[in-house]
Amino acid sequence: MGQRLEGKVALVTGGGSGIGEAISHAFADQGASIVVTDLNQAAACAVAEAINAKGGSALGLEQDVVDEIAWETTIQQVMYQYGTLDVLVNNAGIVIPGTIEDVSLVDWQKTDAVNVHGVYLGTQKAISIMKESGGGSIINISSIDGIIGDPKAIAYNASKGAVRTLSKSAALHCADSAYKIRVNSVHPGYILTPLVQQAFAEAGEEWMAEYERLKISRIPMGELGVPEDIAHGCVYLASDESRYVTGSELVIDGGFTAA
Repeated sequence: MGQRLEGKVALVTGGGSGIGEAISHAFADQGASIVVTDLNQAAACAVAEAINAKGGSALGLEQDVVDEIAWETTIQQVMYQYGTLDVLVNNAGIVIPGTIEDVSLVDWQKTDAVNVHGVYLGTQKAISIMKESGGGSIINISSIDGIIGDPKAIAYNASKGAVRTLSKSAALHCADSAYKIRVNSVHPGYILTPLVQQAFAEAGEEWMAEYERLKISRIPMGELGVPEDIAHGCVYLASDESRYVTGSELVIDGGFTAA
């Protein structure tokens, strides 16, 4: 157990699996108390129980990040349990494939609601607490698809690009207001999450070979990342080590966007 986040309270949305789960464990391992939220309450509680079982402090809650009332309820529960909020990780997100020609308005709006509105609501609610308690760190999980384009992910591209610039605007507002709140975005590349592993298993060898040809071969480091790679970057942004970092983009992609 480390001490880089000792005494801090962190809220991680979409923390029931994948990158959110890894972030929750990494934060707990560095001494933070964690509130894990997810649309899947059982998954959130399972992560919290695992953290508690190894000596940490965690609470698992159900939360729909699209719902403003749910955000207010979640913040109230955080304050009741721990009395403060030092770190928010807006990690919850979805991806629905589709090109500009075939994506439906329904899928566009659903993607926007979760990936953009959810981040907006979380950032806004966190600022209202953090500005009264001496500051904090807000970490918004975007994607390399918020920086570069993917012809088959138009809605996801647009939403993650919005997260990127939303974070910069909020960071400047907090700096101008002397809130001592830092807001940064994290941009994962291709990460081997449990959902990706399941997709590989179901798709078969031929599809996997094509994926390796199109994607993995283009990653300079030659392999997919793992959720812990993103979690380690988030520990830095959550800690006081990044006290002079705001409005920035942390790209963790094995060199994909540099090539």
